[in-house]
Amino acid sequence: MATESNLLGTDRVTQIAIVVRDIDRTAAHYAAVLGVHVPPVIVTAGREEAHTVYRGAPSDATAKLCFFDLGQVSLELIEPDGKPSTWQEHLDKHGEGVHHIAFQVKDMDRRLADLGAQGMPTIQRGDFTGGCYAYVDASPQLGVELELLESLG
Repeated sequence: MATESNLLGTDRVTQIAIVVRDIDRTAAHYAAVLGVHVPPVIVTAGREEAHTVYRGAPSDATAKLCFFDLGQVSLELIEPDGKPSTWQEHLDKHGEGVHHIAFQVKDMDRRLADLGAQGMPTIQRGDFTGGCYAYVDASPQLGVELELLESLG
């Protein structure tokens, strides 16, 4: 259970994400291992709709996404499009692998400020239908990026 000193305001993981080079191939492998159907692949919105900012600059990056519902958490596969983004940076530096752990939060700006004060800067932000997201570089402290998801409305 989350405590008042919890920088995220929650202790419930909602998503684990893996960056991949070929989402169709990887999704088929996960489906076979999990014994489920391959979920649909979607493409993120472009900068005009998502208002994507990566390392302080507007970004035209998009990505293909695929979500496996595993109960409390979802497994997200991400195939970046090659344009500057946290996803492409991870793929270029580390290859395929775990990119982030996501948490559903309230008061995104407060959470980002609190994490930033602990040396975990925001590296990418954007909007999606019904909410917004932000990636925080917690790699030096936690070994992985964090994604904060906030539902609006």
